[in-house]
Amino acid sequence: MIELVAKWYFKSIGWKIEGSIPPEIKKCVVVAAPHTSNYDYPITLSVFYTLGLKVKFLAKKQLFSFPLGVLMRATGGIPVDRSKKNNLVDYMTNLFATQESLCLLIPPEGTRSAVKEWKTGFYRVAEAAKVPIVLGYLDYKKKTAGFENVFYPSGDMEKDMILIKDFYKAITPKYPDKYKAA
Repeated sequence: MIELVAKWYFKSIGWKIEGSIPPEIKKCVVVAAPHTSNYDYPITLSVFYTLGLKVKFLAKKQLFSFPLGVLMRATGGIPVDRSKKNNLVDYMTNLFATQESLCLLIPPEGTRSAVKEWKTGFYRVAEAAKVPIVLGYLDYKKKTAGFENVFYPSGDMEKDMILIKDFYKAITPKYPDKYKAA
C-alpha cells in the first residue's frame, strides 16, 4: 500500500527517478546531499518505496516525539541526540553487521542549514562496515532524484571526499543559499 502512495505522490509532484542501487548490493551507505529542506524527507522516501528499497536514516531525536515519531520510526528513522557525543560510527557499523540487507541514508551536512564542512561519518561507517557508498541526490531544478557512482572507500578519505563533493556541484538543492559544503 505504501508503495502505491509513494508512486502516486512522486508522480503528482512531477519528479522522475534516474538510476537505482544495483540489486546485487544488499548493504550500502547512501549519501543524502544536498539536504536543505523538509521536503527532502517525503521525496526521498517516495524514491526508496517506489524502487522497493528498504532504508534507514538518521534524524535529530526531537523529531521522534509523538505523533511524528511514529511516522519517523515506521519509515526507518533512527533518533540521534546531537547534544551528546555519540559513537554513531560504531553503532552504524554494528547495525550493518546484524542486518542481511541495509541501505543507510546519511546526510553529510548533518542539518538542513548551511555548514562550512561536511561530517565524515558516512565515509567512516562505510569503510568500517566494508560496504559501498552510493551517491544519492535530489535535484530540485531538474525535479530528478537518483543514485550515482557506487564505490568502495579507497582508504584515502581526503581524495574520495573531493570526488564525492565534485559530483554534487552539479546538483541544485531546494534552497541553494543553505548549501555551501560542495
